[in-house]
Amino acid sequence: MTWRRDRRVRSGSSARRALRTAAMLDELVDSQLPLVVGLSEPSARRASEYLAALVMLGQAYRWYGAGWIGRRELHERGRQCVAVLDRMARRPEGARTLRHIGRF
Repeated sequence: MTWRRDRRVRSGSSARRALRTAAMLDELVDSQLPLVVGLSEPSARRASEYLAALVMLGQAYRWYGAGWIGRRELHERGRQCVAVLDRMARRPEGARTLRHIGRF
């Protein structure tokens, strides 16, 4: 895949929404980080994986807002994030961890 050099930074409401969504995800992760410290080591590892998936999704929204990826790529990255979170929630030990940090 080649990148067009003349690609413009996305402007308008879709960029603003994407950047607001990224900021909301950042706030969510920041608010949950202190709770991870209080978890046991295996639970903290699983919680970190959960939060890392949200960080990656926030990064995808920022890239979309900047015009570096398109709507289809954003949608695909969102689907991948939801699939990761779904797999984590289906594991018995993962579901316990998500209950601890999932109180938003």
